[in-house]
Amino acid sequence: MTIRIGTSGWSYDHWDGVLYRPGLPARDRLARYVEAFDTVELNASFYRWPREAAFASWRRRLPDGFTMSVKAPRGLTHAKRLYGPEVWAERIARSWHELGDRREALLVQLRPDQERDDARLDWFLGTLPDWVQVAVELRHPSWQTDAVLDLLARHGAASCVVSGAGLPCVLRATSRLVYVRLHGPDHQHLYAGSYSDDDLRWWADRIREWDGTGHDVVAYFNNDGGGNAVRNAWTLRELLGA
Repeated sequence: MTIRIGTSGWSYDHWDGVLYRPGLPARDRLARYVEAFDTVELNASFYRWPREAAFASWRRRLPDGFTMSVKAPRGLTHAKRLYGPEVWAERIARSWHELGDRREALLVQLRPDQERDDARLDWFLGTLPDWVQVAVELRHPSWQTDAVLDLLARHGAASCVVSGAGLPCVLRATSRLVYVRLHGPDHQHLYAGSYSDDDLRWWADRIREWDGTGHDVVAYFNNDGGGNAVRNAWTLRELLGA
């Protein structure tokens, strides 16, 4: 099975001296990133969905064996709360086609105040083609039931495994892909702090367990401040020999 470790985003000024040499132009950061990792999570798409030409460009620029996950637009997940998803589903599918074999998963992060609505989630997942691998980050605790996890499994969608302040961490795999988001170890604030080696050894053990039961695993660090995500991703890769 495949294990990939990366970060959420790749272009941060405060990664100078950590991943990038100081003064490296922003246009050259992706080329440096792909030298260090084999997957990335695109977060800018949450704020503004890229044109299809951008996805085609990434397919050409990313090396063989490298994959990109893409965060669904907030217009779909936060403004409309998955209501009436058909137009967005068609646009996403066209973009996903352009990304070709560089695609990993579409990350659908729901609002933290969006409570459980099985029918709406079921309808949304049904509007996407089967060849679009989806990972759903369910932040409100009302979603954390066996019935919802079974719903995701019926659609082949991953229930996103999350680590972060105030977020439920459910370690159940619901698809061939286990999608992990690591938002930082701080118990009060998301995206803060650096994981200890003991924390990362614990996550390495979980990833080995999923791998041992036939799952592909992708994990993204989202604690980007101070380059923590880069350092933590490197350490976890070393622990896994990935």
